[in-house]
Amino acid sequence: MSKIVVGLDIGTTKIACFIGQASENGKVKILGYGKTKSVGVERGVVRNILEASNSIVNAVAEASAKANNFEVKDVYIGIAGQHIKSIQNRASISLGSRRIITEEDIARLISEQYDIMLNAGEEIIHVLPQVYYVDGDELPFNIKPVGVLGNKLEANVLIITANSGNLYSIKESVKRAGLTVKGVILEPIASGEAVLDSSDKGESGACLVDIGGGTTDIAIFKDDVIYHTAVIPMAGDAIDKDIMLGCSVVQGQAESLKIKFGSCLPENVSEDDIISVPGCRNQAAKEISMKNLAHIIHARVQLILEQVEREIELSGMKKKIINGVVITGGGAKMNYIDQFTEYVTAMYARIGVPNEHLESGAPEEISHPMYATGIGLLLLGIKEEAKKVNEENVSENKGDKEPEMSDERTENSGGGSTSGGSIIRKIGKYLEDIFIEKDDVL
Repeated sequence: MSKIVVGLDIGTTKIACFIGQASENGKVKILGYGKTKSVGVERGVVRNILEASNSIVNAVAEASAKANNFEVKDVYIGIAGQHIKSIQNRASISLGSRRIITEEDIARLISEQYDIMLNAGEEIIHVLPQVYYVDGDELPFNIKPVGVLGNKLEANVLIITANSGNLYSIKESVKRAGLTVKGVILEPIASGEAVLDSSDKGESGACLVDIGGGTTDIAIFKDDVIYHTAVIPMAGDAIDKDIMLGCSVVQGQAESLKIKFGSCLPENVSEDDIISVPGCRNQAAKEISMKNLAHIIHARVQLILEQVEREIELSGMKKKIINGVVITGGGAKMNYIDQFTEYVTAMYARIGVPNEHLESGAPEEISHPMYATGIGLLLLGIKEEAKKVNEENVSENKGDKEPEMSDERTENSGGGSTSGGSIIRKIGKYLEDIFIEKDDVL
């Protein structure tokens, strides 16, 4: 039986916990899930560690109860927020002599990227290889240079960084909830794992747009490589605030209006459609025009989508991602959001739901796009644990076949480097090396 894994999505509006394990048919079985209101988190950043910690405890307790009181000890968590940055860099190492390239060489190439100079207060959370070069010659996409003869190994890499203080806060909130962080994953990468298929991430390519509560996260995938990531500091909360001001309602009513009646295209709403909202403090009910509501939502969503379109242009990938835009997150359920996205970006768009990898019979509730990140964290965690098991089995098999070396022989042969193969944490082709973390990062 595969190991039970836990994914924890600490978002601006909700904290969601998923407990699951791989099933024999290659799908994932959800054993338990829980959701609670997120307190102490703003735009993906933990502002109050104690409040966030209490919210985490509640979400985990609910998930645990549904999983036959499974004791949650460690979790894979997501990270997002405007403090996330991406850097394109050229990694390079000399092999010392012309020889065959090994996995250990690739591990060293990537590991050395964690030593590059960064701005004060920044830490690297991912180093994602894109294209490899051997002696200056570019290798085809998806091809690792293991087995290739050369003197020099290089790669174009995408380096994802986070603010050190924000990273500490999210880890500390998890720690105070009595849990251990097993891995930190960029949230759009997790969401992509849940809602994108092999075509989206592979040859055809797609742009993932995760419209959450505090931020809209973007990740562009193609040829099993992540080419571009970005964070837009506007999302569902901004729409709610616009509705509060435009319709003179309180926050809870604004969110309810958006979810139940919101539309991105005013032209598709009748002038005669009216919503009655209960008044506050014995005041009379307020009547709100659905047409006016749609105009308010349209204006804010257009600002968000225009920035999405700008990021796609900046990436230089607009004409190369055939599968267009995949919208997920809580904001993906707004009426006509896919049509409006097509209009703004001039690209095909669809809604991404996190049910492709789930075992049949999974609760329909968790197929909502707002759970894409949480389920994606669970999926990536399951792949990571399976990778560890495979590495341990390979190591054990080698130990059975090879004679034990003396300490002197180990030192002379550079035995300390034989653990390099376990440094790489490869989750799918496009997430190669995603879990290479320095000790102070995790």
